[in-house]
Amino acid sequence: MANKVAPGGPRPVLLCVGGHDPSGGAGIQADAEAARAAGVHACSVISGLTDQDTRGLVRLRPQPAEAVAEQCRLLLADSRVGVLKLGLLGSLPVTRVLGDLIAEHPQLPVVLDPVLTSGTGQPVADTALIDRVRGHLLGLCTLTTPNLPEARLLSGGREPDQCARRLLRTGCPWVLITGTHAPDTAVINRLYGRDGSRREWSWPRLAGVYHGSGCTLASAIAAHLVRGLDPEDAVAEAQSYTWESLNHAWRTGRSQLTPNRLFALDTPGPQAP
Repeated sequence: MANKVAPGGPRPVLLCVGGHDPSGGAGIQADAEAARAAGVHACSVISGLTDQDTRGLVRLRPQPAEAVAEQCRLLLADSRVGVLKLGLLGSLPVTRVLGDLIAEHPQLPVVLDPVLTSGTGQPVADTALIDRVRGHLLGLCTLTTPNLPEARLLSGGREPDQCARRLLRTGCPWVLITGTHAPDTAVINRLYGRDGSRREWSWPRLAGVYHGSGCTLASAIAAHLVRGLDPEDAVAEAQSYTWESLNHAWRTGRSQLTPNRLFALDTPGPQAP
């Protein structure tokens, strides 16, 4: 847990752009909870509304691109934002205006969680959006966190090392490829740096199926970057936190489990019938 901040004092700020998940498992709520657990305040801009529950996505309703950009600019002008975290983009126009926004703030670190499908496999990005991310947005980001299927879609590669080499060529300095979708007994996450560095972590694979694990990890990394950690340390801390949030997950619906991102703050409550 983060050190306490004096009341009324400055608090680290993370700006999150992503989708709203009514079930609370993924999206903006995941961002805010992960930020809070790290002692960081999250500002949020909704890129897309969704109709979904723990069983899957029914419908995506992208928000107007100019409204997304305008709200981001208001927050950046008002708050001392330390990092911009991008999740579900929702549409090609939103992707374009976010690229313009990042170009206006070249010193602002950007963490991209490239959400291309829902947790149950429904696509949320078409070919044009994927091309825009690959050809333009990735090169503006500081760190990206694709799982292996996302890394393959964005790079055209197959194995993690090959995917990472191609993604690093876009100009993104750090690529974390997560192993949740690989058929291994452990979850192996690999961090690649543009300087040639490569670091690997192995985590026990938990038995459940979770809704929002990728959002949780990316947001926790972004929050630790806001607090001043370097990318390697931020990734290490965020992985440990994410694993614990999954290990303490709740059953809030009929299907996927919901990460308990505030496990260190929560006390056991009444069990659902």
